[in-house]
Amino acid sequence: MNSRLLNTKEAARFLRVSEASIRRWSDAGLLPVRRVGGRHERRFTEDDLQHFLGPGKGAPSSRTTLAEVNVGGVAVPLHSHLATLYSSDAGRLRLTVPFIAEGLRAGQPCFLAAGGDTLDAYVVALRTEGVDLDEATRRGLFVTVVGPGVKTERALDFWEQQFWPLLATARSLIRTVGEMSSERRLFSSDAEMIRYEGAFNLLAKRFPIVALCQYDVREFDGETIFQALRTHPDLYGLHLGGFLN
Repeated sequence: MNSRLLNTKEAARFLRVSEASIRRWSDAGLLPVRRVGGRHERRFTEDDLQHFLGPGKGAPSSRTTLAEVNVGGVAVPLHSHLATLYSSDAGRLRLTVPFIAEGLRAGQPCFLAAGGDTLDAYVVALRTEGVDLDEATRRGLFVTVVGPGVKTERALDFWEQQFWPLLATARSLIRTVGEMSSERRLFSSDAEMIRYEGAFNLLAKRFPIVALCQYDVREFDGETIFQALRTHPDLYGLHLGGFLN
């Protein structure tokens, strides 16, 4: 057993999240913490942090009733973080519009990270599907952003601030779609965006979500696409061909 104690900054570096996340998780009783010294500063063991990385050790999901959702004919388990690739405007919407529409009809929160013409295309397609976006937006079920942040830690904090309140409403599933060609404009580089993608895997295990990260192969080079596939290991147990458009 490793008995070395880490402070909040070191624990955040170990889990590749922000210090604010560490404080929230420990205050909520999700992450074991020790208090030391007159100022009762937080300390964490590497064993507890490693245990926290295991499935099902984070945000409570006992209310969750859905075990999987359908994405393009593939049964996708809860807590999945997937990369989807497309090479045409029609391909962009093939998986994600039904995915969002199904969620909104079921009363599930749906987040869409997209901007400009891409966001407009989604709005038109969802309205064509008969989705009342105005009502969904009013109820807080349909939330759009250009991107979550400029740095990995800030981006993860953004999603946590969105997801935590939903746990108290007994939501069975949170759906997210990220158009990475929109999100990349906020990051300092493609490398920082990929770092964020890797770190998001931990967040996906903590909350009852299914996340689709969309890559337009017309806009990314081969190295970035390779890294995108590498940072989405949830793809490997599924039929990868179903997520290529």
